Amino acid sequence: MSLRPILTLFALLCLASPSWAATLKIATVAPEGSAWMREMRAAAAAVKERTEGRVRLKFYPGGVMGNDKTVLRKMRAGQLHGGAFTSGAIAGVFPDLELYGIPLLFRSYEEADYVRERMDAGMIAGLEEVGLVALAINDQGFAYLMTQKPAREVADLQGAKVWIQEGDAMSQRAFEAVGVSPVQLTLADVYTALQTGLVDTVAAPPQGAIALQWHTRVRYVTDVPLSYLTGTLVIDARAWKKLDPRDQGILREVVRASAARLDAETRSGEAGARKALESQGIEFVAPATGEEVERWHGIARDAVTKLRQEGIYDDAVIDEIERHLDEFRSASGP
Repeated sequence: MSLRPILTLFALLCLASPSWAATLKIATVAPEGSAWMREMRAAAAAVKERTEGRVRLKFYPGGVMGNDKTVLRKMRAGQLHGGAFTSGAIAGVFPDLELYGIPLLFRSYEEADYVRERMDAGMIAGLEEVGLVALAINDQGFAYLMTQKPAREVADLQGAKVWIQEGDAMSQRAFEAVGVSPVQLTLADVYTALQTGLVDTVAAPPQGAIALQWHTRVRYVTDVPLSYLTGTLVIDARAWKKLDPRDQGILREVVRASAARLDAETRSGEAGARKALESQGIEFVAPATGEEVERWHGIARDAVTKLRQEGIYDDAVIDEIERHLDEFRSASGP
């Protein structure tokens, strides 16, 4: 009996039901042991089980794969398949995601949720257009200004060495408006910069500052939510297209569920993080006056105007954010 029909059938079955396992290598600056890594380790186990081993996630935490630019370059070269980034870190390839973080844009999580429910899908589609498949956009909380000297007024920032995310045009314009020339660094370089005195002022959520140990290098927090931060886990589109559609669906479902749990943990843990900072001797200071808060808002509006003029972000996206905010505020009342 000829073996040819059997071998042909075996080959067809292998083509119809691939048994290879895709290992997606993903880098992040989140340290091992952080809430993000705990959730992602659990997500990796769930993905492996539900795809019967066809898809595995391998994480490289703590910035061991380099800064954000290096990770993006390695993704393009195929050395990595994905990364976890703040919106500012991928502003160089997709600036519009950064618009959620316009200084003093959102007054509450409710406002941010309302806008994001209507705009996240468009942001994810925009990322796909530049070759990045976003598995989830997650909430990183509100950033607060953290300083060595109390900053109750805009004038108190004179002479401060302020860090901003590398490529963050929005913060650049805002700080320039108050006469400050910020220092652009990647997230992974900030702690060393605080140690050496290259920077002495950062903006971060309380929990993020603790996870990255930045809180050990500051003494004061200006008690006004400066900007709302998001992060996203992206996979290079070329690696994504190699996955079976069923496995793509599982991966999206698992990671989004993990992101939702992280969002809930971020919000529930904010009060505890503030107390933890206070227990370390860090003082929360209020703006000097209500007029001073309004001055901050005016600076933020001027920064947005300049960014519109420069064409860095999509004007239509800014208009849409403002329209949704107006809708929410009108329905909510004063």
